[in-house]
Amino acid sequence: MQRRTLLKAFALCATVSAMGVTFSVQAADTIKVGIMHSLSGTMAISETPLKNVALMTIEEIN
Repeated sequence: MQRRTLLKAFALCATVSAMGVTFSVQAADTIKVGIMHSLSGTMAISETPLKNVALMTIEEIN
């Protein structure tokens, strides 16, 4: 029973360590984001604000 507890603790520590490593990684280059919204035609009326919200969100994250 004690071996199982030790393995669980080791797995938990490894997971937490891996999460810490992945969260601290920064992008070296610019990341391109594709947004598929109509900017012309009949759907432009409803989708232009969605494009603006996406761009505002990306700018806020950066």
